[in-house]
Amino acid sequence: MELAVGAILDGKVTGITKFGAFVALPDGKSGLVHISEIAYSYVNEVSDHLHEGQEVKVKVIGIDQAKRINLSIKQVEPPPQRAPRQGGGPRQGGGGRPRQGGGPARPMGFVHQAPKEPTDFEDRLKQFMQSSDSKLSELRYIEKKGGNRRGGGGRR
Repeated sequence: MELAVGAILDGKVTGITKFGAFVALPDGKSGLVHISEIAYSYVNEVSDHLHEGQEVKVKVIGIDQAKRINLSIKQVEPPPQRAPRQGGGPRQGGGGRPRQGGGPARPMGFVHQAPKEPTDFEDRLKQFMQSSDSKLSELRYIEKKGGNRRGGGGRR
């Protein structure tokens, strides 16, 4: 049986490493499920999600020139629905409608003005660049202000 990208197969976990898990496939073949392809959530330890001998469904997501088979467990199922955001307000620095009333102040001098709706690409690009420059300069200021946190002066 020739494996093809996109095929969904049953396999068995044969080994666990810090970067993923090896899975035995039909016809004596094996492939690797990289740690980033185990689950839609963050995977810190592979062993928290898989164990040797476990039966898994995998999707073939790639076969390289050396005939190594790249597999995914998470792509077998559709991604989970994201829960709607609590509070319903726009994210800091994002577009959306301006805040109404006297809500909480923004930390470290963040000033949020209601952006005018850009009409064309050039206006959008200009607005993005201004916002980006503003954020970068604030980050540089914070880094400079925090500076050397060791305290106590220089070496003696």
